[in-house]
Amino acid sequence: MNEKTHLLVLDDEKNYLLVLEALLTDAGYTVTALNDPETGLAFLEESEVDVIITDMKMPKITGREVLEQVKKNWPHIPVLIMTAFGSIESAVEVMKYGAFDYITKPFSNDELLLSVHNASELSRMHRQYRVLRENLEERYGMHQIIGKSRAIRETLAMVDRAAPSRSTVLITGESGTGKELVARAIHFSSPRNKGPFVSVNCMALNPGVLESELFGHEKGSFTGAVAMRRGRFEQAGGGTLFLDEIGELTPELQVKLLRVLQERRFERVGGTEEVEVDIRVVAATNKNLQEEVEKGNFREDLYYRLNVVHIALPPLRERREDIPLLVAHFVDKLARENGVTPKTFTPEALDYMTGYEWPGNIRQLQNVVERCLVLVSGDTIRVDDLPPELRDEEAQLKSAVDLLPVQLDLADTLERIEAALIRRALVRADFVQVKAAELLAISKSLLQYKLKKYNITGH
Repeated sequence: MNEKTHLLVLDDEKNYLLVLEALLTDAGYTVTALNDPETGLAFLEESEVDVIITDMKMPKITGREVLEQVKKNWPHIPVLIMTAFGSIESAVEVMKYGAFDYITKPFSNDELLLSVHNASELSRMHRQYRVLRENLEERYGMHQIIGKSRAIRETLAMVDRAAPSRSTVLITGESGTGKELVARAIHFSSPRNKGPFVSVNCMALNPGVLESELFGHEKGSFTGAVAMRRGRFEQAGGGTLFLDEIGELTPELQVKLLRVLQERRFERVGGTEEVEVDIRVVAATNKNLQEEVEKGNFREDLYYRLNVVHIALPPLRERREDIPLLVAHFVDKLARENGVTPKTFTPEALDYMTGYEWPGNIRQLQNVVERCLVLVSGDTIRVDDLPPELRDEEAQLKSAVDLLPVQLDLADTLERIEAALIRRALVRADFVQVKAAELLAISKSLLQYKLKKYNITGH
């Protein structure tokens, strides 16, 4: 039980050090015994330590000073203080400063081992908590759904409201807006988080393969089916099935999916036996499913089954104030993944990035950050280092116009462009209206009128 617990023992009396090292090693602990507390503190900088046992009185650094350093820099490590019988008052005092326990010299072996065991159990729980927190952050973490904008705060509030239930969720948004991240957030903050999260891209497979992928198949059901195979519905049992690009399902598969949602049962391809499933379905699409229903491409009854909870993800151009935060996140994440030194984007470069329309949304932004990190020499990324499409004002304007719906008339189109320019100016001016008005070369009163006209919050 104790073999993985690493103890650091500090005592300037070598005899005590030898006795402690032998006793604790025999008890199954990994022990590092040092007679110099300065070396011990340096050792902590380089090593994983679970519990520290330190003498109270040492010539260079006292046990209390060791405790203070540990509490400041490694607050999760329990510290046991050893003290001579006559110094109990000072030992009790260090308990106030956060020592886990104190042991009087000469100590009883059983008393010492019990105290060390309790401290190691506390350390183990701290370690499990840190690993769990890191796993959650890595798997769905809110640090991956980055943003402070109203749009993203509303999205996260919807995630919080949707997560506890079993209701089907439909996530809509343009490609690259982070629909799978939101699906993962729903799963890992739900009561089903101990179950699997299984993802299927409905556009990536042809209909025949997709049917087998979703529902599984029986042995011999088609050429190449040499064994029974469980599909994604079964694999997601007790957890969440994420169906991306749901708008690409054929009419036949739409019927099968509707039945699973209604009855929680299905048959494998080539099979006759019904399989029951306990799953939650989260679906996503970049299509307007209501329009697809009106065109006859998507079943209305399936649409309403999927659209119990609807989360609409905003495109990146509608949450521009989040772009600097996303850039900082991707710099840190991608620098670690690529083994390169993190770089800094100049304020001017960030301005250009904030002003760009990002037709590929967050996925495109991540791609640009990675390209700059890998290709730019030096530790600063300037405007000239950005891809041409971000620097070319004419290309930016064309990009913005291309994203407008084709059925808009001229007045609507001009109003949308004006509103977009005002939002961009506000972001570039850190939401200081006077500065934004200067960037737009209009008066502050006219800006305030426009903010009201376009229902822009201005903060």
